[in-house]
Amino acid sequence: MINFKEITNANIWKVCTLEPFEEQKDFVAENIQSLAEAYATRNEGGNALPLAVYNDETLVGFIMIGKGTVGNEKESELIKKNYSLWRLMIDKKYQGKGFGRQTLDAAMALIRTYPFGKADKVWLSYEPENVRAREIYRKYGFVENGEMCGNEIIAVYDL
Repeated sequence: MINFKEITNANIWKVCTLEPFEEQKDFVAENIQSLAEAYATRNEGGNALPLAVYNDETLVGFIMIGKGTVGNEKESELIKKNYSLWRLMIDKKYQGKGFGRQTLDAAMALIRTYPFGKADKVWLSYEPENVRAREIYRKYGFVENGEMCGNEIIAVYDL
């Protein structure tokens, strides 16, 4: 069963060694970069929650949830007021086993506890070329809203 654990000294380097397939590497930041972004965001008073994704006791991925600004100059109200599924990656050894869907379920359950305060929506973004992610998120219920976050398409899920 999928569960989340905080990033600690006991698991940080294992989290940093997780990686997607070679052809997916352009679509997701390395976990070490995500952890650095979470650190900086928290230091600036922002909301970032990086978590290790486990299937029972086996580390299978990484997720990062945020709320509010992501530091872009032209942020919409959607971005400023709602949760983001900032990062989600399942290690290449564990893809195709349903862990992505289970991780989304667990992430939505966590977000519905409103760890950073109330919101109505969850948004995420992906590269237009990332057809696999687009399809996974569409099947889950995310809907593209026509907005962009940099060069990435924004999709929204109603809580």
